[in-house]
Amino acid sequence: MLTYPPSFPVLSLPVHLLEDYPQWLLDCVNENQGVHVVTLNAEMAMLAQEEPKVAQIIRDADLVIPDGAGVVLYLRFRGKRQQRCPGIELAEALVQQLGLRGKVAPIAFYGGKPGVTETAADQWRQRVPGIVVITNHGYLSPEEETLWLQTLKTQQPKLILVGLGVPRQEFWIQQHRHLCPHSIWIGVGGSFDIWSGTKERAPGWLRDNHLEWLYRLYQEPWRWRRMLALPRFFWRALIS
Repeated sequence: MLTYPPSFPVLSLPVHLLEDYPQWLLDCVNENQGVHVVTLNAEMAMLAQEEPKVAQIIRDADLVIPDGAGVVLYLRFRGKRQQRCPGIELAEALVQQLGLRGKVAPIAFYGGKPGVTETAADQWRQRVPGIVVITNHGYLSPEEETLWLQTLKTQQPKLILVGLGVPRQEFWIQQHRHLCPHSIWIGVGGSFDIWSGTKERAPGWLRDNHLEWLYRLYQEPWRWRRMLALPRFFWRALIS
């Protein structure tokens, strides 16, 4: 039986503290232990302050990782020098490692616009020969979604990545994870867009300086209202 990592509260939400998140999750796969992973950033933390159902999903998750720079800074203000673990990098590490196992470790990509997710899967098929990826986009009709859920139940992927955006993807995972109780479930936001080449990730120097959010705002200026959560989170980090 795996030992769950220690956690530290960030605005009353647990963040688990580990040096190697991918390895812990691979150990879970080897132990046939299902896990729901939440990738927490400042925007999501502030949403949880306003929506109790979102907060409860985060608290119920088996693993909450510090995805955003704001969460890492919050921890450092309190003496916890935890490295940031971007969700896309965690997902990439798991896809890479599980993909090498081929048919014994099928992987599911769900979400994104039609065509994007399958293109992302094709990119991975080129990178990891033998990888088995099943996909579906995030604009399914009720009938199509029922068929997709049956596919997941039948194939029992080891890793299920859900890119429906926050908090829709978290609610979807909570509702359906019982279909694959031994799987690793992770909400991955716009990762399929990055892997497919539809969008570009921020340059490394911006990521290293905790400014990836600024590049996302440059790419998607309509997000400016949501980005207002960042100064509010910073203020809460200082006074709470």
